Amino acid sequence: MPIVQLQILQGRSEEKIAEVIENVTNTISETLDAPKESIRVIVTEIPKTHWGRAGIPMSKVQQ
Repeated sequence: MPIVQLQILQGRSEEKIAEVIENVTNTISETLDAPKESIRVIVTEIPKTHWGRAGIPMSKVQQ
């Protein structure tokens, strides 16, 4: 059973998260010839205050 774990910055809509789950599931299914029912996708949202880039929290980075 393939398990995919994604860590993304917090702030995306439920619709976008559902879309990425569907797209990742389809890609893994096609690539590994795995039935979709056996694929698990776990999305963990990380607060911008807990994610750093170049020593700076993403909450303080201009985007």
